[in-house]
Amino acid sequence: MKVLIAGGGTGGHLFPGLAIAEELRRRDERNEVFFVGTENGIEARIIPREGYPIKFVRSEGIVGKSFGKKARALVKVLLSALDARRILNAVVPDIVIGVGGYSSGAVVLIAGLKSIPTMIHEQNSVPGLTNRMLGKVVKRVCVTYHESITAFPMGRTFFTGNPIRARILKGDREAASRLFSLDKDLFTVFIFGGSSGARSINRTMVDALNHLTDLRDRIQFLHQTGDRDFENIRDAYRKAGVKGTVAPFIYQMAEAYAIGDVVVSRAGATTLAEITALGKPAVLIPYPHAAGRHQEFNAVKLREMGAAYMILEDEMKGETLAARIRTLYESESARTEMQKASRGLGRPDACARIVDIAVSLAKTVKSEK
Repeated sequence: MKVLIAGGGTGGHLFPGLAIAEELRRRDERNEVFFVGTENGIEARIIPREGYPIKFVRSEGIVGKSFGKKARALVKVLLSALDARRILNAVVPDIVIGVGGYSSGAVVLIAGLKSIPTMIHEQNSVPGLTNRMLGKVVKRVCVTYHESITAFPMGRTFFTGNPIRARILKGDREAASRLFSLDKDLFTVFIFGGSSGARSINRTMVDALNHLTDLRDRIQFLHQTGDRDFENIRDAYRKAGVKGTVAPFIYQMAEAYAIGDVVVSRAGATTLAEITALGKPAVLIPYPHAAGRHQEFNAVKLREMGAAYMILEDEMKGETLAARIRTLYESESARTEMQKASRGLGRPDACARIVDIAVSLAKTVKSEK
């Protein structure tokens, strides 16, 4: 079976697509998986590392842009339709799966017009513009949250959860300690602000170090900063005299999670799917400009279930973040309760459910032809 997975731009869209690809290949090595994205998206550097072919469309976002940029984006919409048609004619897939992001729009739409089976996966509690539009025309819709079901047609929409890569569940703490040059026996805080980093989290974490000086010999950090802040944040850790490893980007997320006793992160759907599948205690700092405030809604749900702490961006201070980290370090019972609540929300079977739906759809359409 040939499968085309379209979408990306951010890790939150891309990594569910990779999880689906891995499950397809795990089931049958003869399954061929192709990706479509943009040359400027994270997929351009991640997908080749993962060993999958990728093709590019000329596309960019429209929402929240200036008039001039919106005009340019609209021109690219037309160009992306031409690119999508060319790619579909070259690959001739049995099914096209959209995983979100503006690069998925034209590919999924043109595939539908060509009578190729189509489906999408919506990661967030508040569906994005592209998926809201595509939901009206695709054959199947898979959603992560019950709250988003009503945004899509009944009868074609399935609650599956958010797919995570199988390897995320198989990280090894000892291997991680060697990989990141950390002490496997020390309490470890893993900080990351998404695939591109988050400047506000980076700066607040540096301030938080000033409130954790008494724990300097008992705690260590693994911090993904993004490219822009890497050198400054690395120097700040050195000046603070704390143990840790700072990196612009971490490819080995399974190991990063394995060594992290506590996670400090944004509240994107993919991140939360990974955290809950692993049962990691977390301090969530939702991205305040996410469409429809979906990250805040995601984080509130975990906080209400006792699975995480939440700090809003406009309330974020180093002292506050340090206090949350200190509580989780000092209270084993708090960590244990949070782990139990987190695992209760996890859906480690989401990927298998989505692939079941995709395979069934492709077979059904093929048998009808």
